[in-house]
Amino acid sequence: MTGPEALHGVKGFIFDCDGVLVDSKDANRMYYNLVRQKLGMLSMTPEEEEYVHAHAVAASIARIVPADRLEEAEAARREIDFAEMLEYTYLEPGLVELLEGLKEKGYRLGVNTNRTDSMEMLLETFDLTHFFDPVITAGKVSHPKPNPEGVHRILREWDVTRHQVAYIGDSVVDEQTARAAGVSFWAYKNPKLAARMHVGSFMELLGLFDAGEK
Repeated sequence: MTGPEALHGVKGFIFDCDGVLVDSKDANRMYYNLVRQKLGMLSMTPEEEEYVHAHAVAASIARIVPADRLEEAEAARREIDFAEMLEYTYLEPGLVELLEGLKEKGYRLGVNTNRTDSMEMLLETFDLTHFFDPVITAGKVSHPKPNPEGVHRILREWDVTRHQVAYIGDSVVDEQTARAAGVSFWAYKNPKLAARMHVGSFMELLGLFDAGEK
């Protein structure tokens, strides 16, 4: 489904962060490679880079560092100033225009991300904080994505049903999260995912909303 009919009954949108709100692959690659470098390890493989892009920090560290060096890796991670990584993080084109348009039309907007302690800084840096409520991070739930706990919390806070929201994500983890929560999944810039709708750009999506009002 790609037309305005996809909007029928939708009252709110849940956004993933990395790969959706921002292009952060360069920043994530630098961050986790720096952790490995501090441990005297080589850079990540392409498969490991894809994993850390979509998973929470604890799971990512466990994936790219030997089990007997996890404490050492955690100490190394905490030495890194994440603010320096934001220089290599870029706002997705058309995002602000889309968010402003959705707010104006009365839609609820939330975030469900596997980021942990860096999300607040990221939203403040790009002046996005006022768009989203709530913002659910991996640090605010017992079970991060792909567990649906974060989505369920947003549904309760908004007092809406699973049929009244759409989840916008770019990874298999997002696809699995939406499926587990029973909400509509809209894939962003990833045609390989199984989704109710595929979004090529935010300006394209904004045009869909405008068309739906005509």
